[in-house]
Amino acid sequence: MPLTIATWNVNSILARLPTAIAVLKELDADVICLQELKCEDSRFPRLEIEDLGYHVETFGQKTYNGVAILSKHRLEDVSRGVPGFEHDQARYIEAIVNAPDNVYRVASLYAPNGNPPGTEKYTLKLDLMAALTEHARERLAWEERFVIAGDYNIIPRDVDCYDPRAWEGDALFLPESKACYRRLVNLGYTDAFMQADGGSHQYTFWDYQAGAWQKNNGIRIDHLMLTPQAADRLQSVTIKKDARAKDKPSDHVPIAATFL
Repeated sequence: MPLTIATWNVNSILARLPTAIAVLKELDADVICLQELKCEDSRFPRLEIEDLGYHVETFGQKTYNGVAILSKHRLEDVSRGVPGFEHDQARYIEAIVNAPDNVYRVASLYAPNGNPPGTEKYTLKLDLMAALTEHARERLAWEERFVIAGDYNIIPRDVDCYDPRAWEGDALFLPESKACYRRLVNLGYTDAFMQADGGSHQYTFWDYQAGAWQKNNGIRIDHLMLTPQAADRLQSVTIKKDARAKDKPSDHVPIAATFL
């Protein structure tokens, strides 16, 4: 039976709850990884999400960051935080999705933006990605269907942004940031979008400023990275671009992968 796993940076679940609920209903994925909740666990709208048929696991904090996994199937073996990354920021949650005949380990990641480069913010970005890479390496040995989904805040290729010149010097586009993405690929992880599509100028984020949405000045920074066992089951990937046109939208849109 097919299973759909989606990722979406909601950019404050409470500030745009009606829109978020509408998007989640339309998305109707089996598993949805959320990022940038911007609320503590106690304030997460659990009842509203559970009414959509989801089990909910969150790792939140006040005002900033925060990640969650929503699943129509039972969630087990839940862990919070990237092993080896010691910091007081809620940026990673992982669980097993126990779907009938279709068990997956799924993680929701919110990587640091990292701007401005040359500061502790960029060091934090590189440190988290280094810890994530080591954790991903260890997980490969388990030979599970594992999906690390989320907002990586990395633009992998020139054609993943509207104009490379506009992003020169930005933390999302620096060679060191791209190298973090490539290390995961070199370990054996597959970018679901690259396997299923790989097209140029397919974006998951449009800034609120300077008419970026209207001009289609976007970037692709939301990724689903797959172990070989998950990649072997990948059927399709869809970027839910219509979500950006809704009232009070997030600046990100969901990207969903369907597995056989």
